[in-house]
Amino acid sequence: MGRDIAIATAHGTVDGWRADPPHGAPRGGIVVIQEIFGVNTHVRSVVEHYAAEGYVALAPSLYDPVEHNVELDYGEDGFARGRELASALGFDRAVQLVAAAALPLQAEGHKVAAVGFCWGGSVAFLANTRLGLPAVSYYGARTVPLLEEQPLAPLLLHFGGDDASIPAADIQAHREHLPEAGIHVYEGAGHGFNRDVDPRHYHAPSAALAHRRTLAFLEKALS
Repeated sequence: MGRDIAIATAHGTVDGWRADPPHGAPRGGIVVIQEIFGVNTHVRSVVEHYAAEGYVALAPSLYDPVEHNVELDYGEDGFARGRELASALGFDRAVQLVAAAALPLQAEGHKVAAVGFCWGGSVAFLANTRLGLPAVSYYGARTVPLLEEQPLAPLLLHFGGDDASIPAADIQAHREHLPEAGIHVYEGAGHGFNRDVDPRHYHAPSAALAHRRTLAFLEKALS
């Protein structure tokens, strides 16, 4: 079961949602990086699912330096507000907050990876290239302008084959710039295919396969 925590950062204290494995020694730590909709019910459930798999998982509330207690819905208004907040925060501060969230996990002796979704998928990419964290990016649509940054650790990327925000040319650009990364495309899946609380976007077969691949990646990267 997850719980609220406070995370000290250079931008003030931010909230976080943390869950620990119910049994046995943790297999590592994971910083779960939110979509543009905030640390909402879905993101908290992702944290708890990784804890059930044996990892200490933590999702920092990345919007806290801009606005506290952000949990947006998946409609047009929520999407527009999420884009405003992500822009106001900026990638640089987002990465700094991920680093601050990783620190207490590392202090406990855990190797730490980042797993991010949507906007958070692009932040996870930067957590790799700037912080050296192994990272998994789910449908990071904003990564193309960042591809000159080189990975410093293992990297896994998941894309939906029917994601209009990440066309085939963008996926090919990832392959060309990141030859050592694991890149998977899920046919029939669009943007947000892992978001099981949103039936318009959730694609169960792709989500299940991507999760299995992510767990295999984490086991190797954090061993």
